[in-house]
Amino acid sequence: MRDLGRQREDRVLVREEDIPHEIQERHFQQSFYLTCGLGLLKNHLLQDEVNRKKCEYQKYLELYKLMRSRFEEHYVKSGRGGRKLDEVRDKYQKACRKLHLTHNEYVLLLCEASEFEKDFRTVLLPGLLEHQQSLQEAFILAWKQILHEVSSNSDCTADKFREVQKRIEGSLEAIKPTEEYKDFTEKHKTTPTEPVKFTFDESLIEDSAGKLLPNQLTVDNLTVEWLRNKLSELESSIKENQEKRSSLTANPDSFLNGKSSEIASRVDSSKKEINELKCQERKMLKQTELIKSALNELGCEEVPSGCDLSIDNNQTFISNSSEQVGSSDSSKRGFGHHRIVNMFRKPFRRKSVPSSPIAPPRTKGRRDSAPRSEGGDPVAMTTNKSLVDEEWFHGVLPREEVVRLLTQDGDFLVRETTRNDECQTVLSVCWGGHKHFIVQTTAEGHYRFEGPAFPSIRELILYQFNSGLPVTGRSGAILYKPIPRERWELNNDDVVLLDKIGRGNFGDVYRAQLKNSNDVVAVKTCRVTLPEDHKKKFLQEGRILKQYDHPNIVKLIGICVQKQPIMIVMELVPGGSLLTFLRKKSPALTDGQLMKMCLDAAAGMRYLESKNCIHRDLAARNCLVGYNNVVKISDFGMSREEEEYIVSDGMKQIPIKWTAPEALNFGKYTSLCDVWSYGILCWEIFSRGGTPYSGMSNSKAREKIDSGYRMPAPDNTPDEMYRLMLRCWEYKPENRPNFEQIYTVVETLCAAYRVSFL
Repeated sequence: MRDLGRQREDRVLVREEDIPHEIQERHFQQSFYLTCGLGLLKNHLLQDEVNRKKCEYQKYLELYKLMRSRFEEHYVKSGRGGRKLDEVRDKYQKACRKLHLTHNEYVLLLCEASEFEKDFRTVLLPGLLEHQQSLQEAFILAWKQILHEVSSNSDCTADKFREVQKRIEGSLEAIKPTEEYKDFTEKHKTTPTEPVKFTFDESLIEDSAGKLLPNQLTVDNLTVEWLRNKLSELESSIKENQEKRSSLTANPDSFLNGKSSEIASRVDSSKKEINELKCQERKMLKQTELIKSALNELGCEEVPSGCDLSIDNNQTFISNSSEQVGSSDSSKRGFGHHRIVNMFRKPFRRKSVPSSPIAPPRTKGRRDSAPRSEGGDPVAMTTNKSLVDEEWFHGVLPREEVVRLLTQDGDFLVRETTRNDECQTVLSVCWGGHKHFIVQTTAEGHYRFEGPAFPSIRELILYQFNSGLPVTGRSGAILYKPIPRERWELNNDDVVLLDKIGRGNFGDVYRAQLKNSNDVVAVKTCRVTLPEDHKKKFLQEGRILKQYDHPNIVKLIGICVQKQPIMIVMELVPGGSLLTFLRKKSPALTDGQLMKMCLDAAAGMRYLESKNCIHRDLAARNCLVGYNNVVKISDFGMSREEEEYIVSDGMKQIPIKWTAPEALNFGKYTSLCDVWSYGILCWEIFSRGGTPYSGMSNSKAREKIDSGYRMPAPDNTPDEMYRLMLRCWEYKPENRPNFEQIYTVVETLCAAYRVSFL
């Protein structure tokens, strides 16, 4: 029995002394190196992600350069021909947006990687050593408990075993978990790897003209919504992180159930998890601070444009490659820039004086010329009018129109805009470019920029004007000259809508009356719920029509932008649509009257051709019939003031059966495309409102036209008129007559039919 007791004692001592050191050290090393490896793996993954994002940055940078060079090639070198505004602008803006968003993602990723690298070495690795130390002590404590159980279960009450039992118990009491691995950490600690430095590659932004800066987020109209969404996402994640951390520390009693070794393990694991959560939170807080700082830089200024296709006068849009051209080309480059600016202004036919690219000094002086309205009277800045009655308040006039009006440093006006369903009042100023300041509202309901607050926006603007102080210190913009509303900017309240007479692409059409003259007019309205880009397209018809004056072009009276809904006010043409008129009056219409209608349309189109305006939607449905059956060209929603226009967004809503083959096949529009449509219009007139290519689908009609088919002449069509139609339908545009030639032919035919020109 004594031998048996000694054997039991030896077995217990073997368990106590040998097993923990052989097995637990091996487990410790495996666990430690695995955890270190995971941390290093995370670090390497971040490095890979940074490199991938850098490659993506380079890709979008090349795309940006390509789109910009195409823009320059067309607008600076090729003059007015080639691909026009919509295609170039859309593609270039998309490239700008991708580049700016990738820039911000790159900056935030570098921020995240740098924070992880710092926390990995200062928090996670030291915490890992502490965690492994605690694990080993927990192992020893567990073994001690096991051996206590073995001891209690093997306790023999006979005297002959008592001595052995005492020795076993003594050995167990001598086990000190904190002493077992006292030197283990120092023994196994290795030299850490060199810290990884995550730095911004500044070569990426060498060609960004100062728009993109290293380690700084760019905030503009291309990125601001993304940044706001990212900020919201980070703040939500931080909140979740804090809640999780609070739940781990809120109930310490929950760790006190169970064996002491289990309690120690739980407490240590919780501590490790809390450390990791703290590191995650610090990383997200750093990114949040970066985004908030960038957004706060705006102050009260409206979000700037992110694309170089800004209409701001101070932006010279020439690439580095262009700047390297010899000095002999400098005058051409300068001319190219002004031509670009003028092209953006061209639809408005207003000459502008380019502002200096360098902001003028801050001075309280006034310009020699007093601000004057179009009528020659000074624009009052001291009257007791409400804001909406002030001549320098332009309502909801779009930003593009506003920029056109502000031509010299110190020119300013006030307008309204809607952002995220919130109406904001904006002060727009020309000052080394165009700057837009959102009027801030105080807690007391007063209004301010950076200076004192005032009870009304009007008083705030008067203060800024009279004091000669900058609107903001950052911008230095000073108000010199209020810019009044143009003569066609009408007040919404001056137009009384009477009854609905139709529906357009953007809203309803009404018969209305002007209060000041009692004239009855036609009013096109734009639905309030439409997005901003649709409202800009809606106003395009007004922008084109307000510069035209011809008896065969529907006359614009004005646009109402003081408040929603935006409206276009036009002359009311009593006969309505030409198509409806032809179908209703067909029995009473003579060939001479039909010929006169063709002459009216030719006269209107000849005028548009002289103005380099491509209508793009000429058809009987888009012509109106006035007094004495005078035909007027209407509906300029698709029109472009270009010699050549190329569609970039597909052939959506294109009137297939009225459109020339080159426009359908290649998206290329010129005035000769309108000539093709004019031939279809003449066919509609002489068929008295018939449907072109009746019985054919759009695709079938296209196929037949490409194979050489042309519609036969309607009944009783004069041979000379049908020959003119066929000339208009020549497949090659260069073989078609222009509208000057068409007008001469039709005028001769009308004379032959002795048509009255009353």
